[in-house]
Amino acid sequence: MELKNLAFLSEQSEETGAVGAIAYSHPGERFHGSLIQDFELLVLVVHNTDQLISKVGHYKYGDLRYQMIYVSRHELQSSVITGDNNNIMQCLIEGEIIWEADNALSELREDLAAFGTELREQKLLHEFASFLKMYVEAKRYIQEGHVVDAYYNVLEALGNWARIVLIEKGIYPDHAVWTHVQSLDRALWKLYQELTVSSETLEQRVELVLLACEFSVMSKMSDCSGLLLRVLGSRREPWSMDELVHHPQLRFVREDLPLILRKLVFRSIVKESAGWPSFIGGDGREIRYWIEA
Repeated sequence: MELKNLAFLSEQSEETGAVGAIAYSHPGERFHGSLIQDFELLVLVVHNTDQLISKVGHYKYGDLRYQMIYVSRHELQSSVITGDNNNIMQCLIEGEIIWEADNALSELREDLAAFGTELREQKLLHEFASFLKMYVEAKRYIQEGHVVDAYYNVLEALGNWARIVLIEKGIYPDHAVWTHVQSLDRALWKLYQELTVSSETLEQRVELVLLACEFSVMSKMSDCSGLLLRVLGSRREPWSMDELVHHPQLRFVREDLPLILRKLVFRSIVKESAGWPSFIGGDGREIRYWIEA
C-alpha cells in the first residue's frame, strides 16, 4: 500500500502542532513478527514542543495494522543522544519521511548522519555517565558478594565503553556495536570475550574486567567530560549542583551528573568551594563547582 494514501496524513493539520511524520515498514525477511511486534508499519509523528508526549496508538487500515508513536521534537533529540528507544531511532534513521514542515526531520537526520562536534560531545558525555554508573554499581555488587548482579552491570559497562570507542572514531553507535568494535579495538573485544566465554569463575571474570574499567574510567574522564567542563568554564562564578542539572546542555545526563562531578573533583579536574549559604536554609554551606581558567 502507498504510504501517502494512509489516513494518518491528516496529522499535518496545523492544529496538531506536528512538524512531520516518518514511516518505517518491515519488508519480507526483515519483519520479525511476534518476536518484536506484529505490526507491519511503524509511524513516528513529531510535534513542535518541548513537552513530553510519548503517546502510542495502534490502528488498522484495510488489512494493514500499524503502530503510531507520537513524540515531541525534544524527545526525539533526546533519543538521538541517549539511544534509549530503538523503535524511534530505527524509524528516524531508516524510515521514509512522509511529510515535514520546514525540513525539520531532514535536518535532524542530516545532523545525525554528519555526527558533528556538538552531537558527538553530548553522546560521549552520556555514554561516559552510563559507563561510570554501571562500573560503580558493579563494584558495589561484587564487594557485597552479589556476583551475578555485578556481572550484569559490568557487561553493561563494557557496552558503554564500546560505544565510547565508536564515538571517538566518529561513528554513531546505532546498532551492531560489538560487530564494529571487533575490528576497531581488539583489546576491548578480547576483554568482552574474557567476561563472556572465559573458563575462569564468574567472580574472577568480573574482577578482571572491573580492573580494566577502572583504568578506562580514569584515562577517559577528562576527554569524555569535555562538554561539562566547558559549561563549568563558561562563567567566572562557581556553579551550584541545581544550576548544572537544569542547564539545557546537560539535561540528558542530569541523573548521573552528581556522580560525574564528584569523580572529577576527586581527580582534581574540577574544584569545589563551600562558602555559599544553603538555599534550603540552616547552618550548612552549599558546595559549588568551578574549573581553573
